[in-house]
Amino acid sequence: MSVETALLLSMIIPVLGFCGVWALGGAPNAREAATLITGGFTLALTLMVFHTVGNGARPLVELFDVVSGLPIAFRAEPLGAMFAVLASGLWIVNSIYSIGYMRGHNEPHQTRFYMCFTIAIASAIGVAYSANLFTLFLFYEVLTLSTFPLVTHKGDAAARNGGRIYLGILMGTSIGLLLPAVIWTFVIAGTTDFTPGGILSAHVDEMGAVLPILLGLYAFGIGKAALMPIHPWLPNAMVAPTPVSAFLHAVAVVKAGVFSLLKVVVYIFGIDLLTQTGASSLFMWLAAGSIILASAIAMSKDNLKARLAYSTVSQLSYVTLGAMLATSMGVMGGALQIAMHALGKMTLFMCAGAIYVGAHKTLISEMRGLGRVMPFTFGAFFVGAMSIVGLPPLGGSWPKFLLMVGAADAGQLIIIAVLILSSLMNVAYLLSIPVQAFYMAPDTTDDGRPLGANENPGAPKALIQWGALKEAPLLTVAPPVLTAAGAIALFFFANGLYDYLSPILDGAW
Repeated sequence: MSVETALLLSMIIPVLGFCGVWALGGAPNAREAATLITGGFTLALTLMVFHTVGNGARPLVELFDVVSGLPIAFRAEPLGAMFAVLASGLWIVNSIYSIGYMRGHNEPHQTRFYMCFTIAIASAIGVAYSANLFTLFLFYEVLTLSTFPLVTHKGDAAARNGGRIYLGILMGTSIGLLLPAVIWTFVIAGTTDFTPGGILSAHVDEMGAVLPILLGLYAFGIGKAALMPIHPWLPNAMVAPTPVSAFLHAVAVVKAGVFSLLKVVVYIFGIDLLTQTGASSLFMWLAAGSIILASAIAMSKDNLKARLAYSTVSQLSYVTLGAMLATSMGVMGGALQIAMHALGKMTLFMCAGAIYVGAHKTLISEMRGLGRVMPFTFGAFFVGAMSIVGLPPLGGSWPKFLLMVGAADAGQLIIIAVLILSSLMNVAYLLSIPVQAFYMAPDTTDDGRPLGANENPGAPKALIQWGALKEAPLLTVAPPVLTAAGAIALFFFANGLYDYLSPILDGAW
């Protein structure tokens, strides 16, 4: 099989999986087996492309021109190949988790749920392999539409309202801002092809002062990157079941957003152009502001998923910040953040779902002492939180280090202070959760009754006391433990990933 065939099949196989899931909807075991088999084949194909790209190849497939000069085309390069493997690999983990969660919580419409996932992952891989802005825009829109039924899965008033905000903001920004940016780019450059060094560098004289405006259309038009104030869709999407939240925040939607923004900066504008013109300076400060403001809001949230949602808004802005620093280390820090944040945040969301399935808790204030009966869940949460904070030996420490180096290269010492402050805020709103779960006395007695004034008055406040385990079902607990282990492994394999991604900075394929 040629690598070009593998590239196309990695998008076609999930569509075939859609048909298989639909046909087997009446047989849950077979339906979910079809999902996992589809995921396995998709991962194998993206790994084949990943390996070939690592050896220096840049496979290109052009299907047809929609209009002259605007083909639907796919090219695999290091950044896209990494994103495709990340999306397809974590889709398998998320599917295993979904089986445990959806069955454990007796969720309705499970066939539709798995069907939408297949189209969403095909769209995410299409975004990853897009050879031009036109192709990226088409798959970006399909990704929005295919995830809308997942956000509104529960069908109640809250889900419908969250879905309206989700669809309204993402479609509004893409049609109202991103599409004009793509058209404007085509008019200026005569192409929308992703090109090393950028396609706009040869047209800087004719653009002049409007260059920051075009960059702003992309920064806010790619609404999935959740740069403030284009972020409300993300916390409102938390009405979805937790597997959807994990998928939105770690696998496909938000990662497609920051991936697209980073790819636009590297292959449409070019780092050198942004450095020379200073066009990205304003958006660098907007990203820094989003990091701090979203962290402050996260600290005020008692609902666990809401806190994690605003944490995602903050962490996504690290990628935007890296791109807008317009330095090699900044861009590399943003690229590594895509992978490192995916494993850390997916771990946290899956743990939130396991807590809900196993203990029916959603409020952080109700989780005191819960780690004593759910040690695997809260242990995985602790590891995921450590990675998001950026503490070694977790993979999330490397992006923050590189972003600080990138900020130093750009002479932006205040940005370094922002990154340090953000990490301290991460400690406050994330690590406090497993600490109180393990070290604080529970609010209820062993049989679930609320503690009275005279019950268990001597309960230790800073001592772990293990009781009978009350973990969620295995398929709900094992996936976050696996991704937590992956967050540790990435710390030690970050150099290999750095080397793999380094060609995106070379100005040549």
